[in-house]
Amino acid sequence: MFICILSVGVFVIKFAGIGINLIYLLSLHLIKRIDKIMSCILHIETSTEACSVAVSEDGWNEFKVSDMQGPQHAVQLGVFVDEALSFVDSHGMVLDAVAVSCGPGSYTGLRIGVSMAKGICYGRNLPLIALSTLEVMCVPVLLQQDLPENALLCPMIDARRMEVYAAIYDRALNVKREIAADIVDENSYLEFLENHPVYFFGNGSVKCREKITHPNARFIDNICPLAKWMSPLAEKAKAKGDFKDVAYFEPFYLKEFVASQPKKLI
Repeated sequence: MFICILSVGVFVIKFAGIGINLIYLLSLHLIKRIDKIMSCILHIETSTEACSVAVSEDGWNEFKVSDMQGPQHAVQLGVFVDEALSFVDSHGMVLDAVAVSCGPGSYTGLRIGVSMAKGICYGRNLPLIALSTLEVMCVPVLLQQDLPENALLCPMIDARRMEVYAAIYDRALNVKREIAADIVDENSYLEFLENHPVYFFGNGSVKCREKITHPNARFIDNICPLAKWMSPLAEKAKAKGDFKDVAYFEPFYLKEFVASQPKKLI
């Protein structure tokens, strides 16, 4: 027990900059499953071009798989979920919930991911957890980057042309500006950049480098929402009893889907 407490203390010191709520959740990863503090959760992420599935137990990812080659969710997700459930069953694990990244993001990808999550919840009588895709993207930044105390995070998902789906968070994932569809130009986010270093990341941030040139702008490459990053947020939601109605839950599209008409052949 002494070793466990010491390990948690070291963990908290190492990640002291990421906010008390996330520190608490992540430090629990070092504690054995006592009185059901931690859970076994299946995670599904299909909001962007990446398709990924993970299984966490006691806060650790015991299984994870992903495809980064493009939007093949209709083909890959079923295979990945079958592999994950086979892993769970073969290792004698008992699922406590299913967590799905609920948007914003690709309309088709979100529909596929949420439909799969709801089907598993129905079939196995499990509660459904829905996580903001933008918050999921913040997890690897909080874990891997050395951020100053006053840093703000701006995850961005590409919405075509110069538009992005974005929000602003502090290091404790408190919302400083709600999720919105932003058309990015030279004046975007100035009210935050004037007083804080702002870290931009996600597949929508690449095209914004030439527009956002304020000295306080920081860009982080290769950040993608993946199922393996969902565990801390899912554990927090489960601890709060923040479950969704499996029958009526819908993804957070932010914008209505607009189907384009195919060009006529001449």
